[in-house]
Amino acid sequence: MNSSLDPPFDINSGKTYSNGAYGRSWGVRQVIEFSVDAASGEATVAFRGVAGACRRKTGRCTLAEFRLWARYEVALNENSWQRIR
Repeated sequence: MNSSLDPPFDINSGKTYSNGAYGRSWGVRQVIEFSVDAASGEATVAFRGVAGACRRKTGRCTLAEFRLWARYEVALNENSWQRIR
């Protein structure tokens, strides 16, 4: 069951997500892969920034941290990112 802070959608490899911010803070990240941190046992997400503040950056965080960052899934529609659902 999702808490009120979790986005109401699944996070999937290959999909793109936005933080829903405005201005310079806005960003879109594409999920590259999931793994499990050997030390903590937590699920982690590797991602690539594809637009906005995240552009041309890569990173890794826990799945919980990614869920807090992501507000909704997006898809590129010609030259703009459109919210899915």
